[in-house]
Amino acid sequence: MPRKPRISWPPVLERAAEIVHSYDVLVTLRQLFYRLVSEELLRNTRSHYKTLSARTAEARREGWFPALYDGTRWIREPQSFAGTGQAREWLHSIYRRDRTEGQEHAVYIGVEKVALAGLIESWFSERGIPVLPLGGYTSQSFISNDVAPHVQEQERPSVLLYAGDFDPSGEDIDRDFIERTGCFDQVVRVGLLAEQVTAYDLPPQMGKAEDSRSSAFMAKHGELVQVELDALPVDALRDLYEQALEPLWDTSKYDQALRQEQADLEAL
Repeated sequence: MPRKPRISWPPVLERAAEIVHSYDVLVTLRQLFYRLVSEELLRNTRSHYKTLSARTAEARREGWFPALYDGTRWIREPQSFAGTGQAREWLHSIYRRDRTEGQEHAVYIGVEKVALAGLIESWFSERGIPVLPLGGYTSQSFISNDVAPHVQEQERPSVLLYAGDFDPSGEDIDRDFIERTGCFDQVVRVGLLAEQVTAYDLPPQMGKAEDSRSSAFMAKHGELVQVELDALPVDALRDLYEQALEPLWDTSKYDQALRQEQADLEAL
């Protein structure tokens, strides 16, 4: 069997920097990796992923590679103020009404990957839409203490817009979450779907035969594969959420909430 050619990393890193610069939001290392795999510049292996991580980190230390998004780490520090005047300024800067006020539906945006939650939040936080990062099969504590009470407090039908991996577990995680929460009136899986894997030419991995759900997945799709949600270009992921949200969102009600918020700020 002929050996696969060695990777020439300088042009790969140059293309990686171009990809990051092409977005108006930060992207994760995994998203960047799968873009490079889809362009056949890297192979879909753990070794190439780890090397990309090390080389982009080195390039950032050298000061020429753009920043990547890491939504899993941040500085934990208690809020403090230099005085009451600064505290009032802070309150004014963070004040906002419930911007979903008056909407017919209580919309929630769910995602399997915790690493994508911050990115998704940056798209929808202005509209006040909650984001639910599951992190795989999520804990009962998150369901019982956070999700279910929050949804049950809404005096309107609740809708979950969800995206996860295309693999046996990825198709089962949202089923498990929906059954255990038992509080959503409607659920829309925006991705990944089999037709999206084909349409976006996403790079598959061999599925895990030891997964207890693999037989049902093969019966449904005809093959055992694993395609990561991170492989989907971020603008495509955003479009899928936006398209699912459009029929549920009343722009006039949103504008009304913003006007009331501005009146509140003037009175504060």
